[in-house]
Amino acid sequence: MEFAPERDAEIFSAVPPAPAVFRLRGDDAEAEPYISKTASLRRRLLRLLGASGEISRRLNLRGRVRRIEFTLTGSDFESGFLLYQTLRQAFPAKYRERLRLRFAPLVKFNLDNPFSRAYITRRVGGLRGKSAYYGPFASRAAAEKFLHSSLDLFQMRRCDFDLHPDPQFPGCIYSEMKMCLAPCFKGCTDQEYAGEVARVKAYLDSGGQSLLRELSAERERASVELKFEDAAALHARVEKSAAAAGLLPEFARRLDLLAGLMIQPAAEPDAVALFRIDAGRISGPILFPLQRREGQPQSMESRLLESLAAAPPAAPGSALELMEHLALLKHWLFRTRKTGEAFFAGDKGELPMRRIVRGISRVFRGERAPSGTAPEGPELESL
Repeated sequence: MEFAPERDAEIFSAVPPAPAVFRLRGDDAEAEPYISKTASLRRRLLRLLGASGEISRRLNLRGRVRRIEFTLTGSDFESGFLLYQTLRQAFPAKYRERLRLRFAPLVKFNLDNPFSRAYITRRVGGLRGKSAYYGPFASRAAAEKFLHSSLDLFQMRRCDFDLHPDPQFPGCIYSEMKMCLAPCFKGCTDQEYAGEVARVKAYLDSGGQSLLRELSAERERASVELKFEDAAALHARVEKSAAAAGLLPEFARRLDLLAGLMIQPAAEPDAVALFRIDAGRISGPILFPLQRREGQPQSMESRLLESLAAAPPAAPGSALELMEHLALLKHWLFRTRKTGEAFFAGDKGELPMRRIVRGISRVFRGERAPSGTAPEGPELESL
């Protein structure tokens, strides 16, 4: 809408007192617009564009703004995601500084190196390489605790330099403690080290379940063969492995398998807003009306599947865009108090549709999710 100071009362009364993302423009087309989000658009515009009869340090744009553009939103997450998209388009060189995005910590499994290793990073490299990324984590400390506890269960290297295997190399404390196969001084063959790397990758891909299954099977065999001391030692390793796997957040997994659905309140009545998560990228909102329309399938689950099928997933983008989406997702997931719910696909890539339908009802009614049900994790044995 056009803004004219002499008609401010009429304009302010026409603006809803609702959450929104807005942009204020002046006469100069080359001037930077003012872009922000707010919990009450009318109150914010009154502060920015209202008459100021006294000297004040508050920002007042009454004499500069000629046009008001806004989009109403239903939740803080929707406002933040829309603000990110708007600033990215308006200020391609400065939007990250304006948003103060802090990238999410991830575990990187560097498979491009002939002697693979895993470490913590906040950066996603080229998406076409062999390396795999796992996350997101709440903090670097949380990611390091999970990774170090997990690597204690294997014999993969932890050193951060390029290896040039040499029998004269002295090795390190991990090789002396038999916690590394020591490829640095040819303490193992390349095939043996590759086999250990494959075990670590299976562990990370399964959220720790592959090692639990492996150790549990060995423990059962030892018990059957009456090797009780071996069975006790294996039981201790099973408990240690379960404790390490328990440090992995429910929704953290390999990024190309990070798929789910977020449910948020909608700005429109009798509806909720859905956000798809595909390989860590967010798309939406998808407006999902709760009232069945004439000619539509009877069940809410059928209508939900129809709506998701009609909304394409986020288009593959750059690694930087993926890091930005993960930062937004991580910021919401690890909030102590948040609006909405998120449900993630299980190990077979299928969404828990029945639980999503119940989650939609809760979000629409403004109810909190039962403890331990949101966000949903993969339906594995004991993750």
